Amino acid sequence: MESVCKQVVELTKEVGSFIRAEAGKITHGNIEVKGSNDFVTYVDKTSEIKLVAGLEKIFPQAGFITEEKTINKIGEEYNWIIDPLDGTTNFIHSIPCYAISIALMRNKTLVMGVIYEINLNECFYAWENSGAYLNGKEIHVSKNVSLEHSLLATGFPYYNYSKMNEYIELFKYFMIHTRGLRRLGSAATDLAYVACGRFEGFYEYSLQAWDVAAGAFIVQQAGGRVVDFKGGEDFVFGKEIIASNALMADEFLVAIKKFM
Repeated sequence: MESVCKQVVELTKEVGSFIRAEAGKITHGNIEVKGSNDFVTYVDKTSEIKLVAGLEKIFPQAGFITEEKTINKIGEEYNWIIDPLDGTTNFIHSIPCYAISIALMRNKTLVMGVIYEINLNECFYAWENSGAYLNGKEIHVSKNVSLEHSLLATGFPYYNYSKMNEYIELFKYFMIHTRGLRRLGSAATDLAYVACGRFEGFYEYSLQAWDVAAGAFIVQQAGGRVVDFKGGEDFVFGKEIIASNALMADEFLVAIKKFM
C-alpha cells in the first residue's frame, strides 16, 4: 500500500503540473454549468482522464467513483474516489486554492488518501496503518483543547439551502466562541489543513464523496476524528462531515448538534 500511495503522489504532481499550466486560460466559453453554482471546465475533465489512466496502470483491479464520470467501472473490492479539481470556482476566477483529491476504498473502508494543493505545491498523503505526511514530513492534528482557542473552516452551501437558517445560526455561534472561521472554497484543502494542524476543525453539509474521502482518511491518520453530524461514521457518502483534532472533538460535535 505504501508503494501504491507513493506512485499516486507522483501521478497527482504530474497532473497538477497540467492544471497549473492551464491556470488563467479559462474563458466564459470554456465553462459548463452542471447545476446551480456548479461548474466544470475542460481542465477538470482532462485532469480526470489523466488520473484515471495513471491509476489504472498503478492498481488495475480497482474501479472508480469520479466527479466528472469520465469512466464507468466499479470494482468488486477496491474503488478510487476522485475529485480531479476540487475548487473549480476558485480555479475559474484565478483564486489560489484548488487541489486534486484521490482516495482508495476497500469495500466500505478507506485505505488511502492523497491531496495535492497545486498552488503551494503541497502534497498530503496517508495509507493504511501509516501516519500522515506532507511533502515527506509526518504531520499531526493540532493540540488545542477547546473551541475558544480554535480556528475553524467551513464551506457555504451552493445548492441545498434546506438547512440555511440553522447553518447561519451555527456560523454566528462559532463567530463568537472561536478564534474565527475561514472558507477556502476547497473542502479537500480544508481537511488537509486540519490534518496538519492549521485548522482545529472543519464542518460542512451537502458535500460529495470525492470532496471528502481522501481528506477524511488523512485527518484520521494524523490523529484526528471524523464523524457525521450525528456523531456517526456516515461521512463519506452521507453528505455531512465534521473533522477535528481529538481534544476538542466532543465540544465541536455538541455545538453542531445543537444547531444542525
